[in-house]
Amino acid sequence: MLRWALIFLVLGLVLALFGFGGIGGAFVGIAKILFYVAVAIFLLFFAMHLMGSRRV
Repeated sequence: MLRWALIFLVLGLVLALFGFGGIGGAFVGIAKILFYVAVAIFLLFFAMHLMGSRRV
């Protein structure tokens, strides 16, 4: 998912560089959403790992 966020970020920056600011801004917005979703999923899995890895 971070790969997709990076792809959308790069595409957004390239589009903004060529003068397509509206579409570029939308791509950067999608990249930010994907990044935050990836961080949330990482934190969820990390918490699940910490809770499940306790062995007696």
